[in-house]
Amino acid sequence: MAKLEADFNRSSDTHLLKVDLPHFHGVQLYLKDESTHITGSLKHRLARSLFLYGIANGWIKEGTTVVEASSGSTAISEAYFARLLELPFVAVMPRSTSPEKVALIESYGARCHFVEAASQMHDAAVQLARASGGHFMDQFTFAERATDWRGNNNIAESIFSQLAREPHPVPRFIVCGAGTGGTSATIGRYIRYRSFHTELCVVDPEHSAYFDYYKTDDPEVFVAQGSGVEGIGRPRTEPSFLPKIVDRMLKIPDAASYATVHFLRGILHRALGASTGTNVWGALELMAEMHAAGETGSIVTLICDGGERYLQTYFDEGWLARNKIDLGPYRQRLQRFYDAGEWQPLAEQASRNAP
Repeated sequence: MAKLEADFNRSSDTHLLKVDLPHFHGVQLYLKDESTHITGSLKHRLARSLFLYGIANGWIKEGTTVVEASSGSTAISEAYFARLLELPFVAVMPRSTSPEKVALIESYGARCHFVEAASQMHDAAVQLARASGGHFMDQFTFAERATDWRGNNNIAESIFSQLAREPHPVPRFIVCGAGTGGTSATIGRYIRYRSFHTELCVVDPEHSAYFDYYKTDDPEVFVAQGSGVEGIGRPRTEPSFLPKIVDRMLKIPDAASYATVHFLRGILHRALGASTGTNVWGALELMAEMHAAGETGSIVTLICDGGERYLQTYFDEGWLARNKIDLGPYRQRLQRFYDAGEWQPLAEQASRNAP
């Protein structure tokens, strides 16, 4: 615990970036830049919380082998904390995981265990943890309960603190995606706990079960095709996703998410991951809606990770062509939004009454 607290004390909070867009002066967009964590993503917060939770519950002790089912940012961040605590760490992932990610996880001294398909990851992680007498982190089960949603510098508390001196310190909307569901659970609970008049909007990729679960209240919803946006979207609902504290959901086409990160590269001069594109497309939908209704206020969403991990996919025109992904119509919509303030709603929507 002391090592984790010392590491936290050496860290600074992530920036809240103000994005000035022409034609929408009454509605201000902010991006919470989680890519500036030392492990490069939003999952740094989750990984720290999961280790704290495991230690506090007596599941993680000196020498405990920690196992996680993840091929992406969660595994990278957990590998960092495992090295900090001098604990063995094993990341279970599909054999198709990119060499760049494998190398990054292994750079922290972790071991990568490969399975043939993503559907095999959970069971393999359980077996490895049991065989080693270790602990399976199980991010999809424990994400919402591991984070202290009342405070302790969680992401929601940080957002509201950083907005305190802005013209609209209580945002009209906070927009985020759902991978484990932990981030939306933390933000939604904190909003209610502090009685803020803010709505939580969760954006979901087109190949994900969360949106349909939200619409139908059917927890058995299943989507056969995997999410095209790394880090968010799941084929089935996960225990950490809490739909009843979500005020609105938007379902965003994958090509719109990809086009948005190309758009952001042009105006921010930075490459960002596609989950950030999903977030920002959803935020732009809400900005246009507020503007059309004559509302003023602020909207906050998240930069989840940087685009350097995706230069051979979302930013590679050859990869887009091979996968028959046409960004043209979405790029045109974004450019019209920027140049003339024109926007035609695209995302499928579902909503509940605001708190």
